[in-house]
Amino acid sequence: MPQTDRPVTAQLGFEEWANVFTEHQAFSHPSELHGVLCGRFAAGGRINDQDWLSMVCEHMGVPLQTLEESPQLAGFMAQAYADTLQLMQRDDLSFHPLLPDDDYPLEQQLQALSAWIRGFLEGMALVAGESLGNAPDEIRELIEDMVAISQVSDAEEDSEEGNQQLTEIIEYVRLGALAVFTEFNEPDTRTDSSQTLH
Repeated sequence: MPQTDRPVTAQLGFEEWANVFTEHQAFSHPSELHGVLCGRFAAGGRINDQDWLSMVCEHMGVPLQTLEESPQLAGFMAQAYADTLQLMQRDDLSFHPLLPDDDYPLEQQLQALSAWIRGFLEGMALVAGESLGNAPDEIRELIEDMVAISQVSDAEEDSEEGNQQLTEIIEYVRLGALAVFTEFNEPDTRTDSSQTLH
């Protein structure tokens, strides 16, 4: 497993997350867990290793003892936490939601996007709570848009137009998540990944 203090050029991919979820017979969607983590980060939250791993087990629907029986799960998720935070903090906008690539059917891509947004909104609400109501208008409008996007469940048959529309929606969500992160994270916490906030 690569060291988590290395420079991050790309986050762990959807296939890697999906394989971990399949191996542990998780009943949830990997995109949703990634969304929860990103939502917490975006709202200014940080959690310690043990609380993060407990949250992982709860979300995946596996007992905590799985972490002892399967140390690679803890290692994978620790790397995922560090990489995701570092990518959200970077100025080059290299962060991306955890989603399947274009090889997947359009419907599965849309389902994953909906799951990621649901997780993101949940993570934000857990950390920010009522303060979301005091956010700037553009942030509240963005959240409303995300809610609407997450409720879209039916996709048209795979087509170039449909894939182009999905690409544009994903880009809107991606930049929106980074806008929320910028709004709720002070400059020092945007660049200091060692800080732990509860």
